[in-house]
Amino acid sequence: MHQYDFDFDSGSAARVPLTVDSVRELWSRTYNTDGKPDWSHIFPYYHPDIVFQDSIQKLVGIEAFTSMCNRLTKRCRQLRMDIANIAQEGGVILFDWTMTMVFRRSPSTPIYGCTRLTLHEDGRIIGQRDYYDLWGDIYNGIPGYRRLYRWFMRKFFG
Repeated sequence: MHQYDFDFDSGSAARVPLTVDSVRELWSRTYNTDGKPDWSHIFPYYHPDIVFQDSIQKLVGIEAFTSMCNRLTKRCRQLRMDIANIAQEGGVILFDWTMTMVFRRSPSTPIYGCTRLTLHEDGRIIGQRDYYDLWGDIYNGIPGYRRLYRWFMRKFFG
């Protein structure tokens, strides 16, 4: 057993199937609380062999994934996610979001992105890919850097 009192290998817990509605509801409970996020209720939806990837890292396995979530919780004073749109086709669920992070010594920082969840045949999440422009969203909040970053992106990337 892992620290979450859940047997990730067998998936032995009562869980609702992941659909557009259940993902919106589960992720809303994760992030939209006052203060720190709590992922404990969604960890059972992840397969032990989860592959998570975003703009800065690729993690393989439930231990690496849960450790990353715990590190993020420790770094942020508050973390909020608002899901704008969500769609599902077969075993893939896509949603776009605005995540607002509040760190100890900086103002809140909104990051805009989307997530692709790939479901295993047993219904659990086997793949999660988060897409976002981390630096662009952060630099937008810093007056001097915002202009320089936008100029750089236009000049070199159209």
